[in-house]
Amino acid sequence: QVQLVESGGGLVQAGGSLRLSCAASGNIFNINSMGWYRQAPGKQRELVAIITAGGSSNYADSVKGRFTISRDNAKNTVYLYMNSLEPEDTAVYYCYANLREWGRGIRDYWGQGAQVTVSS
Repeated sequence: QVQLVESGGGLVQAGGSLRLSCAASGNIFNINSMGWYRQAPGKQRELVAIITAGGSSNYADSVKGRFTISRDNAKNTVYLYMNSLEPEDTAVYYCYANLREWGRGIRDYWGQGAQVTVSS
């Protein structure tokens, strides 16, 4: 069984910074892409940033230049460094991983969500 455990959310003033972490554990054979999505109240879940096993990354236009995604393959962990936070960044942030378990096919996994609140 695979679990994604997130940490690092919280309350911050506009212009501040936060770091999110997400560690994958369990019966993992290999992890392809890992990333972060977010969902604000009344809105659909949207991609924030994603990174491949080789280190290639993509970002939503709204966070380019402010957020940085990285991963530690040895620890099966992905990070999201969020700088210059804006009230519009307020959302629940979900960790995502596309991975293969031992003896199983490839599928998507999600974390439980971490609340990020940016006050103006």
